[in-house]
Amino acid sequence: MEVLELRTYRDLQYVRSMETLMRSLDARLRAADGSLSAKSFQELKDRMAELLPLSSVLEQYKADTRTIVRLREEVRNLSGSLAAIQEEMGAYGYEDLQQRVMALEARLHACAQKLGCGKLTGVSNPITIRAMGSRFGSWMTDTMAPSADSRVWYMDGYYKGRRVLEFRTLGDFIKGQNFIQHLLPQPWAGTGHVVYNGSLFYNKYQSNVVVKYHFRSRSVLVQRSLPGAGYNNTFPYSWGGFSDMDFMVDESGLWAVYTTNQNAGNIVVSRLDPHTLEVVRSWDTGYPKRSAGEAFMICGVLYVTNSHLAGAKVYFAYFTNTSSYEYTDVPFHNQYSHISMLDYNPRERALYTWNNGHQVLYNVTLFHVISTAGDPC
Repeated sequence: MEVLELRTYRDLQYVRSMETLMRSLDARLRAADGSLSAKSFQELKDRMAELLPLSSVLEQYKADTRTIVRLREEVRNLSGSLAAIQEEMGAYGYEDLQQRVMALEARLHACAQKLGCGKLTGVSNPITIRAMGSRFGSWMTDTMAPSADSRVWYMDGYYKGRRVLEFRTLGDFIKGQNFIQHLLPQPWAGTGHVVYNGSLFYNKYQSNVVVKYHFRSRSVLVQRSLPGAGYNNTFPYSWGGFSDMDFMVDESGLWAVYTTNQNAGNIVVSRLDPHTLEVVRSWDTGYPKRSAGEAFMICGVLYVTNSHLAGAKVYFAYFTNTSSYEYTDVPFHNQYSHISMLDYNPRERALYTWNNGHQVLYNVTLFHVISTAGDPC
């Protein structure tokens, strides 16, 4: 429900801005009184193009409504099952009860995951949050935190950095106040860091080592080499910047995107165990990493941009569930012309971007495919 609240708020803001645009278009058309210059006609055409994603947002509302109804029914069923377990406490041993409760939790979790999943169909206009720091860097929130926790982490630069700033809220980040500093024991490389369940995952400078740093204890919990992964600008994105290894989180967990010599420079996607950092499974996407501007994961799908510069678009998608790919054409406005970090936050259904010293958000539109076959909801 918290996920839906965040998504609905962002979509409502978008719908309101589109309402203003539609009123402006209506006024322009009435004022034209049948006579439009070529320039005015082109301006109206451009504004109409901005309205096209609105239909996808409205479709999203319909899909979310169906999902909410199914989730509410599942919660009702789970409540009944828990009540039945409570009545039968005396008839079951502790281990039996624990197994039944875990099974119920798994069903509810599977339903909740469906709230954020779908195929990427649109990216909104950029929302500039702040202009701070150098040309390269990264900023993020914890995708596993509850909605009341809006801490923001900020890491300026792309190599040999150790200083991480933790802001109490997004509002504090905007104002540059109420923050604490973490000094990492080992420097980072690139900008592909991610915060997941209270820990920072990053690439140790001049190595293919993944480091898991826990913020609350201010300590490294685990570190492990990513087998065969290139590092030190061997296989970066097109913009360079030691971006050989990129860590991501989506609805299904923690991922690493990188390249090995064995894969001939093509992007490799690996699912990581967040506790041990061991590789659970890997996929060779066949897409050359040096030709990619940036990449992000949504619902087990890797989306790749064709450039980090102006005119970039989401050009390629790799589906890990079917080990297949397709070429896409999802444009987005690269307002400041140099993206050095692009990451998806499944809690907020938004893309976090570092664009030429600006911290920017994009809302995304996902198309839901509602399936009932084998559906735990």
